Amino acid sequence: MTKDNEKITNPKDDPKVVQPGDGGIPNELPHHSKFIDKHAILEKNATLLLVSSFLVVTIGGIVEIAPLFWLENTIEEVEGVRPYSPLELTGRDIYVREGCYVCHSQMIRPMRDEVERYGHYSLAAESMYDHPFQWGSKRTGPDLARVGGRYSDAWHVDHFANPQAVVPESVMPKYDYLARAEIEPDHIRDLMVTHRLVGVPYTDEMIDAAVTDFRVQVDPFGDYDGLLERYPGAQVRNFDGQEALTEMDALIAYLQMLGTLVDFSTFSADASR
Repeated sequence: MTKDNEKITNPKDDPKVVQPGDGGIPNELPHHSKFIDKHAILEKNATLLLVSSFLVVTIGGIVEIAPLFWLENTIEEVEGVRPYSPLELTGRDIYVREGCYVCHSQMIRPMRDEVERYGHYSLAAESMYDHPFQWGSKRTGPDLARVGGRYSDAWHVDHFANPQAVVPESVMPKYDYLARAEIEPDHIRDLMVTHRLVGVPYTDEMIDAAVTDFRVQVDPFGDYDGLLERYPGAQVRNFDGQEALTEMDALIAYLQMLGTLVDFSTFSADASR
């Protein structure tokens, strides 16, 4: 036994300590080896800790960044993906303006529950012309990456006008004013030129025909052959059922396009990229 005022330096000499092998429940973990205890040198020396951290980050950064210099492209190009048509691009801007991305994501993860509910997992190529991308970080509402064609135009009109009328449990606010907001393609050419500056491959022909393409996409009786040549798969019709061209037309045109460009029945990932 030790005296009450005697300093105990070895846990084995302390009667209150039970270690493994003593027949009781251990309340003292075995001591680390002297090698592991060396980390105290880093913890007590700020300069050495800073230098060591810098070396670790540098090595990790090189491992992650260096391979990119030998890759031609980090995004696998997929047949069917194209830039947005002028009307779809306008609808996308309305989507961003109204904050739809706050409650809806556009990124289906490769997990069974998501694939079975929403469809094929999202491809990087599907967002290659998004500035900024609309992947989102929260799902108050369902993911919209494959919403194109799932509902009729009339359903979308009713849903925007009064969400609770079609989805009673919805907490989405009303956007009925979109059907009353008429739009003109006054700035569409400038918008497309701006997107071309950040890499979207809009050609001079696309930009020159932007105003015509903007209007003809909602006119099923118009001359839209040029539109379809420039934007394959673009959907041409009166989206909101009104005579006037409105923000509702543009937004629905954008939503009805999402997830429809890639034919996943013929798609196969290229592992060599």
